[in-house]
Amino acid sequence: MAIEIENIYGYDQDYDYLNQVIDLTLEVEKIENAVFSVIFVDEAKIQKINREYRGVDRVTDVISFAFEDSIDVSYDFRFLGDIYICIPRMKEQALEYGHSEKRELSFLVVHGLLHLLGYDHQTEEEEKEMFSKQEVILNAANIKREA
Repeated sequence: MAIEIENIYGYDQDYDYLNQVIDLTLEVEKIENAVFSVIFVDEAKIQKINREYRGVDRVTDVISFAFEDSIDVSYDFRFLGDIYICIPRMKEQALEYGHSEKRELSFLVVHGLLHLLGYDHQTEEEEKEMFSKQEVILNAANIKREA
């Protein structure tokens, strides 16, 4: 799978490593023939999305919209949905948590993709399952907390 980054906010980083993270996530989940978008946005855009679709008027780091949750349609591939990631918030969190931007962005991509695949963290049990999967995937990609 190849990622295409549309540079509408001037984010000119090299995000090629996300291909491996995405491929590993799909492999762990045994997903083939899937289509989804990863969209990088600024704080104003993600706050607007958060307010309009979740009723929460604040900046967040990642929001996922799972297409399969809302429509019962059958294709030869799975159309999973969209993941919106706030790059400025990602950078703040990397500093706050004391790890690299690569680690934080990889975490958010895996987190968003797992949401598209039906995982959630509303209960302690769900959170434990989802966050342990995230760690397995990031460790397999050799993207450690101290990276």
